[in-house]
Amino acid sequence: MSHILKSARPSRLGLDAFLEHYGDIFEHSPWVAETAWKQGFTDQHDDPNVLADCMGNVLKRADIDQQIAVIRAHPDLAGKAALAGELTQDSTREQAGAGLDQCSSEEFERFQRLNQAYQEKFGFPFVIAVKGLDRHAILYAFEKRLENDAAAERRTAIEQIIQIARFRLHMRAAEAA
Repeated sequence: MSHILKSARPSRLGLDAFLEHYGDIFEHSPWVAETAWKQGFTDQHDDPNVLADCMGNVLKRADIDQQIAVIRAHPDLAGKAALAGELTQDSTREQAGAGLDQCSSEEFERFQRLNQAYQEKFGFPFVIAVKGLDRHAILYAFEKRLENDAAAERRTAIEQIIQIARFRLHMRAAEAA
């Protein structure tokens, strides 16, 4: 097993306590955590990877409208919410870690254009797990993914959201260690 979620072991929490600790793993979508909890947890679910897989499977099995709602719960990268300080703590840390808070005016403008083009094409924001990426790699991925069709991009966004959840769970395990 990798890190263990020690301070708030999912396998030992009631629903309310689980949602208090993990309901925000999927951006503004606590129903994902609640649905996963209702399936039942064992000690294995105290491993961030197992918990991420479990919650990720809930999202993968959700209907398309629910999936799109989760995608839409994510902020634009280097967007207006970031400028206004309206991101969740996790999103703020993740975007800053990728250097999105240090964009030049030209890079910021490019993000704005890409955010708008992406939103117009797909009807939801571009989502990417930014950990380990810099703004240049993100901009490249942004442009490449604009070439996808809507179904492929929805699936890609869901996979990226699950990866974000995995990173968030690992961070919480490391903080509790």
